[in-house]
Order: sequence, then C-alpha cells, then structure tokens
Amino acid sequence: MAALNRTVMIIEDDEAIRLVLRTFLEEEGYRVVEAVTGEQGLVLVQDEQPDVVLVDLRLPGIHGFDVIRSLRAQSQVPIIVVTAQADSHDVVAGLEAGADDYVTKPFVAKELSARIRSQLRRTTATEEEPSSLICGPIEVHPDTAEVLLEGEPIMLSRIEFRVLQELVLARGRVLSRDELLRRVWGYGNAGDGRVVDNLIYRLRSKIEVDPANPAHLVTVRGFGYRLKD
Repeated sequence: MAALNRTVMIIEDDEAIRLVLRTFLEEEGYRVVEAVTGEQGLVLVQDEQPDVVLVDLRLPGIHGFDVIRSLRAQSQVPIIVVTAQADSHDVVAGLEAGADDYVTKPFVAKELSARIRSQLRRTTATEEEPSSLICGPIEVHPDTAEVLLEGEPIMLSRIEFRVLQELVLARGRVLSRDELLRRVWGYGNAGDGRVVDNLIYRLRSKIEVDPANPAHLVTVRGFGYRLKD
C-alpha cells in the first residue's frame, strides 16, 4: 500500500525518538505531524485528521492511556502504542484503552512500518461482514460492534471484540496465540503471546459464569483457544 497522502501523527516527548520516527516515516513516503504532549496531540488531531497515530505511554501532563481514551472517544483512527514498557500488563492496558496495536522501544523500523501498513489495510478493507455471528449463548454483531450474552448486551473493548469475533468465526476450531495475533493484529510470531493470554483472561471475566472454570472459551493445552457452542 502506497504511503502517498497518508498522514502519521507522532505523540512523543522525546525529541531524539521523534527525529528517528519522522526521518524513517518521511523516507517511507508518509506525511508526519508531531506533538510533544498529549494535550497538543488531542488538539492537532482535529485539524490534521491523521490516518494513524503513534502514542508514547509515558507523556508529560496527560498520560498516554488517557490520550488513547480521548482519541478513541472522538475518532476511529488506528492507534499504535510506542512504549519502552515491555510489561504485557501495560501493553494490554493500552489496548484496553482503545489502541489497536503496539511496538516496544527500541523498535525495528521495518516492524513498525509493517504494523502501520496493517492498520491502514484494515481501515480500507471493503469485505462484507455478516450481520450477526452466533456461538452458543454469544451473539456478535460486527456492523454495530455489539455483543449479546444470552440476549443481554455486554461491554467489550475494541480489541476484546475483535478477538472474540475471530474465535466465533473459527466455528469451534482451535486458534493458536500466533494465529490470533495474525488475524487480529496482522502479524504472527513477532507479537507477544502474553498479550493474547491477558485478553483471553479478560474475555472470560465477561462471558463466563465461572472464569476459573470456563465452559465456553476453553484452553486446548499446547495448541491455543477455542470457543465452544
């Protein structure tokens, strides 16, 4: 996918990192907009209408998590967390706040480029989604991003919704962590499988009567996860 006319916003307080990112992204053909603080980024996003936003978690003033929540409340723009925090709990918290993907510092330029292209492909995809997907007591509506459990709506984050949707689409087949990473985030072994484990844990807390002994979202030891009718 050509980067021509695509805008990437960087919200990062470290000048050296901004310089590296800007240089690389401009060489890739992107137009780059920079913000030093979350407050500045939230103002600029209205005027610049970026196609992808890169957000550092550790920002002066408004924390990166709050920046992500604010961005998500006003826009569906793809958000990629760029963080030095390798702790999967921080990564999951960023995804829970509304981010779509993450890279950890120090990052590999080609990997970041692949993540950006993956998000751009996702936003421009034109595939028709079925109006509803059903697996046992769970009903997923891709067009409205709604999930019903035994007829009652439940609240899921964007990333939880996408993971659950892939599990329902698998129709009882086992999905490995790498396969979920590839389907949901667009990449395979480069991702952190612990992020998938954490998201499965969170999903179980919302769809299972007894999350410690799941009846629907089960672990197939040594293989991955599957959703039972």
